[in-house]
Amino acid sequence: MVANYFSAPRGADEHSRATMREIHVTQFVNINPKCQVTVDRRTITVSGPRGELKRAFKASKFEAEKTADGKKIKLDFWWTNRKESAVVRTICSHINNMMTGVTKGYRYKMKSVYAHFPINTAITEGGKKIEIRNFLGEKIVRTVRVHDGVTVKAGEKDEIVLEGNDIEKVSVSAALIQQSTTCKKKDIRKFLDGIYVSEKTKIDLEA
Repeated sequence: MVANYFSAPRGADEHSRATMREIHVTQFVNINPKCQVTVDRRTITVSGPRGELKRAFKASKFEAEKTADGKKIKLDFWWTNRKESAVVRTICSHINNMMTGVTKGYRYKMKSVYAHFPINTAITEGGKKIEIRNFLGEKIVRTVRVHDGVTVKAGEKDEIVLEGNDIEKVSVSAALIQQSTTCKKKDIRKFLDGIYVSEKTKIDLEA
């Protein structure tokens, strides 16, 4: 990352130094040879063997373009303060996650944990919805619908598997399932029943 700094003059107070701005910050992201990347202002589209992902970074102020050889994405940030500079690497990580998603895909494995009452799960609507029954012996049926682009399927004993290309949608879907089995008004140190993430991996490890 290349950065030019504009600092507060010598003798300035601490507040002035805290508001120091970077004149120009440049960051490069390597493009996966298996991916096709399209840059339209602050909207990045990534296509690969597993599909296409598109994301708009309109909340951040920067300029994005592909280099002349087409092997990298160049991101330019101007007059950024400390908080805006922290976003630079975050955006690069988002782009790398998109390229990983369309080439390898993301897989989250979740395990049912219970002390006495076994947790029963049923997957419906072609892997788009999961029904959770008998949590702590309750008769209520907990229903969780995963996000678009994510599928859930049964794994081994007391295990479910979530798969998708977008890591944020996969992780949020796993969080919704875990939150649906949270013990309310009980000591969570004693009542550990629930469905928890046990493993995070890729679908195609060789891609």
